[in-house]
Amino acid sequence: MTPPHDETAYAVALDVGGTGMKAALVGADRTLLHEARRPTGRAGGPDAVVENVLAFAAELRETGIARYGAEPVAAGVAVPGIIDDATGTAVYSANLGWRDLPLRDLLAKRLGGVPVALGHDVRTGGLAEGRIGAGAGVDRFLFVPLGTGIAGAIGIDGRVEPGAHGSAGEIGHITVRPGGPECGCGRRGCLELFASAAAVGRAWAEACGDPEATAADAARAVESGDPRAAAVWHDALDALAEGLVTALTLLDPRVLIVGGGLAEAGETLFAPLREAVRAKVTFQHVPTIVPAALGDAAGCLGAGLLAWDLLSAEVASR
Repeated sequence: MTPPHDETAYAVALDVGGTGMKAALVGADRTLLHEARRPTGRAGGPDAVVENVLAFAAELRETGIARYGAEPVAAGVAVPGIIDDATGTAVYSANLGWRDLPLRDLLAKRLGGVPVALGHDVRTGGLAEGRIGAGAGVDRFLFVPLGTGIAGAIGIDGRVEPGAHGSAGEIGHITVRPGGPECGCGRRGCLELFASAAAVGRAWAEACGDPEATAADAARAVESGDPRAAAVWHDALDALAEGLVTALTLLDPRVLIVGGGLAEAGETLFAPLREAVRAKVTFQHVPTIVPAALGDAAGCLGAGLLAWDLLSAEVASR
């Protein structure tokens, strides 16, 4: 048996971030049929965030019913932090203040009992990039978004490996500068302290004297030939290449997909990054290093894929 693939079938998909939420209706052909955004509203506290997520999902359901005259067939939600996929629990999220939240059950109840899949935000985005984005058709890939922090999604034959405890791919906490500054994780010298978009923004703000400067500003300054920006950029890429070579040594991906805010710099990032990785490898095979293809739609598309995968599994088990 297969899940419904008629033109009225759709899934509700949510990508919940620290400050904003992106949502969509995702069709049977895995295209975005409708998109919307809302603030997460975390200033109101963890309970308010939960209610905002549930209300947003219910709003998407009403939109789908009005448009297609049918209930959603499933729902998927991607959230940050530590996730227990099997129980549908948001175990811990520092940004949202959640602990042991039974989000899957809460969403299923609000959506009238439809099956709900819960996933980690980076792994969910990686699932979309690997299946319908920059890694489509690739048997082994590593997806690394460079944003506020750094994480990774390990792709194997169309799925993303969560690890035994749901924390596979946390390459932002590879030590690249032993004895460096302390990270929020408790260790010192972690990759994301030096090579995330947030870290580059902080370093450039200090170098240029503008406390509002960002990583995007740093990239533009590099392109204009500013030597201070070039030094900041070089230090970040050297740390990034160090962390990536460790990941390549362990995982041996065929394709390395780099996304997130820092990847928006295009070849200002990718050309020197490819060179830095090649300079650091010894026996390792250098993967094809490419930019992510789906942009900030990856999370919603991935949540939609989780929903349709869940539905397919339930239909197959009948």
